[in-house]
Amino acid sequence: MTLASKMPHSWKFVRSGGLDQVTLETADDLRCLGELDQKLWVVLSCPVKGLQVDERTLALIDTDGDGHVRPPEVIAAVSWAYAHLKDPASLLKGGDSLPLASISDGPEGTALADTARAILAKMGKKDAILAADAAETARSLAKGALKGDGILRPEAAADDATRDLIKDITTCFGTVTAETVESFFSDLESTRAWASKGQAVISDLGSAAAEAYAAVDSVRRKVDDYFARTKLASFDGAAVNGLNRTEVDFRAIGSGVLAPDSPELAAFPLARIEADKPLPLLEGVNPAWAAALARLQAEAVSPILGSGLTYLTADNWASLVARLKPYEAWIATKPSSKAAGLGLERVEAILSGNGKASLEALLAEDKLLAPRVAAATDVEKLALFYRDLGTILRNFVNLHDFYSNVRPAVFQAGTLYLDSRSCRLCILIDDFGAHAPFAAMSGVYVAYVECRRSGGLTLKVAAAFTQGDSDYLFVGRNGVFYDRSGRDWDATIVKVSEAPISIRQSFFSPYKKVSSFVSEQFAKFAASKEKAVESKLTDAVAAAPSQTAAPAPAFDIAKFAGIFAAIGLAIGTIGGALASVFSGLLHLPPICGPSL
Repeated sequence: MTLASKMPHSWKFVRSGGLDQVTLETADDLRCLGELDQKLWVVLSCPVKGLQVDERTLALIDTDGDGHVRPPEVIAAVSWAYAHLKDPASLLKGGDSLPLASISDGPEGTALADTARAILAKMGKKDAILAADAAETARSLAKGALKGDGILRPEAAADDATRDLIKDITTCFGTVTAETVESFFSDLESTRAWASKGQAVISDLGSAAAEAYAAVDSVRRKVDDYFARTKLASFDGAAVNGLNRTEVDFRAIGSGVLAPDSPELAAFPLARIEADKPLPLLEGVNPAWAAALARLQAEAVSPILGSGLTYLTADNWASLVARLKPYEAWIATKPSSKAAGLGLERVEAILSGNGKASLEALLAEDKLLAPRVAAATDVEKLALFYRDLGTILRNFVNLHDFYSNVRPAVFQAGTLYLDSRSCRLCILIDDFGAHAPFAAMSGVYVAYVECRRSGGLTLKVAAAFTQGDSDYLFVGRNGVFYDRSGRDWDATIVKVSEAPISIRQSFFSPYKKVSSFVSEQFAKFAASKEKAVESKLTDAVAAAPSQTAAPAPAFDIAKFAGIFAAIGLAIGTIGGALASVFSGLLHLPPICGPSL
């Protein structure tokens, strides 16, 4: 390794907007981007949505899918594009289409270039490819029955048997992949092995073993309860009345609408309790359990104990349960996999067919398709990065676009025309209230504007006013907003974050406040005098005789002189107040606006 290779990369900086911002000009700048201290990056996070950059490009950079792009993701995107281009510095210039000649000749770019040529040949084009063309090819490949994603879907099957098998695996595992196919058939083999162990048990009980066990299991607790009650009645006859339900219990359930399967009735014993009385199965039983007991007699008692038996003694019941014990033990070892839930008949049918071979052939075909789909996606990715990555870097690592006159920044949403001014620093926001505290910290006068367009479309925009004054900027003032696509929107101010707009406004702001204060005081003074005069006139009119007018008073020179004296005193008082105000104004210290 040479000494030069050990040297850290030398960065160039430019002073813009009061910040020392790094410049990106060469391929080495891009190669070493990961070495740039992140405190020198102007932006450390940006949303995928709401910027004037293709959301598809930002989504490809946002590898963790959290809706925000951060420096490590930008660095990874630059590194990937760097490896696939002959001249990585071309990213900084970009272009709407990706020239085939710009793709690297190395192993990273060869497959990608071949795919790009195939896409262009299919579309009758050459030399350069658009991201949209590559995306359309990737979509067309993905529209087929096989999509190159390693997942089989029912429509990929050529016959009904394979299609049904794919549905079965989907039911059990959610998706059909090489891994789930292996797991599915492994579960089937386990289920078949378990079934073979139960053949001896089933053959001993007959073909209806499953039905017999189910019939017994459905009434096991109630039958055990019945024989426990009859034994207790045999122990002490006094217990019989307590073991059967009383008349009060029957009245309680009989007062409402009673159904044979009502829970209240089902809680009663299976039959009337008497000492050592056998359990009737067909007659004289609790209506809520009549169907279950008839099923027990037909599917378990008759096949195992004898067809003519219509009742059970305690010994009969114990014998029946004992005969089913091996079956019960076998059932307890049934595999818990979902494949076992398909039933033994379906399991055997699948294993005896060639469904696994059919699925493996489809998976192999899908695997061959995968590189073509991935390559088409990579062509789209490189074309988007070639077009947009330079713009993203000029608005993320630095803000060169914002401080240049060549192009607007990606966060500038358009231009607002209002109050004979145009505001180009307009950004899209979601929540006026959440943005307002940051606007106040900026020291910039910000108007929050709601924009409307036909069809119910709306936008929320924060517009910065940086020239003139705010005398005629107020909530409700209307204007026109043009977005970056040139569409016009009706705009209305709904909120403002006030701050001095210019040095001139900052200088005259205190004087305007004093002038406004004086005007308000004069208005209040005049209003109070007018009110007093109106009050005196009202009192005078009320005191005058209603029938005849009062005679005109004689001219009184003394009163007239008093009026003139009062007027003179008022004028003198007002003059003194004005003199004090203007004297105070002259002694105000000069106010300096912010430096440019």
